[in-house]
Amino acid sequence: MQSLSSAQENRLFVYEVVGLSQNDKTDNLDYSIRKSGSVFLTVPYSRMNQEMRRITRLGARIVSIKPLNAAAAE
Repeated sequence: MQSLSSAQENRLFVYEVVGLSQNDKTDNLDYSIRKSGSVFLTVPYSRMNQEMRRITRLGARIVSIKPLNAAAAE
């Protein structure tokens, strides 16, 4: 049986983000970004707050956050 904290650490969430554009900050990412349309990012539970701040700093907007298992079911 996993402890509660390790179960939380293993949970993944999918962020749907709009408004990202390629710039100096995003050039270091390992994926390209289109200005139009949504970008889907998989984020571990332990990094959710950091990712939200990073996305906001880049001038983008999070339009939805779903658990990875719920996103896969759709």
